[in-house]
Amino acid sequence: MQVQLSEQQVEMLRGRAAREHASVSELVRRAVNAWIGNQPETSPSERCRRAIEATGRFASSKQDIAERHDEYLADAFGQ
Repeated sequence: MQVQLSEQQVEMLRGRAAREHASVSELVRRAVNAWIGNQPETSPSERCRRAIEATGRFASSKQDIAERHDEYLADAFGQ
């Protein structure tokens, strides 16, 4: 497998590899393992079940969310 990295990424990896007395490949494998370990392994049906379960669990004082949801989101994100 080949992976394209930026020059800056390669330089940073080489520097860290030297400090840790490891190969760049080893650091990449560690990073991939850490990322995989942090990802939830949920099926589409499980995600759907969770979304349906969340329905109605939250309340708002707003009575017009269905009509103005885009405005409320923009306000919430400061846009």
